[in-house]
Amino acid sequence: MKRKHYVELNRQERRLALNGLNRFRNKLIAAGRYTDAVNELKIAAATVSGSRRIG
Repeated sequence: MKRKHYVELNRQERRLALNGLNRFRNKLIAAGRYTDAVNELKIAAATVSGSRRIG
């Protein structure tokens, strides 16, 4: 059974998380590695409203 974990973030925390994911994605691109998982997390974090949770 797969577990889901949820994190509740405010606007500033979500912005910091997206910036960190962008930096990590850039490092992966520079190393020639796949960025699929990071892209999915960025989409999930960017499309959720402030009062909802991301998983």
